[in-house]
Amino acid sequence: MAVMTLKATQQDTMKARLSDILMHVSWGDISREYFGKSGSWLYHKLNGIDGNKKPTEFTVEERYQLKGALIDLSERIRRAADAIE
Repeated sequence: MAVMTLKATQQDTMKARLSDILMHVSWGDISREYFGKSGSWLYHKLNGIDGNKKPTEFTVEERYQLKGALIDLSERIRRAADAIE
């Protein structure tokens, strides 16, 4: 299992909050499917730094949307697992 180490400046980013699943999720697919944006857009948001190296963060609406995306994905994974006999 891969272990991720964060710098002190990254400890309160969304990336840090999601570190348990970070390596197991296709963030580019989530970005396109649930946000209609590029994978790099989501990676910048997760890291808290935009493409111009300026601080950025998820809006309240984007946080809610990301939470919904992860819940939807977890339910889809559960259904797939339940289909295995």
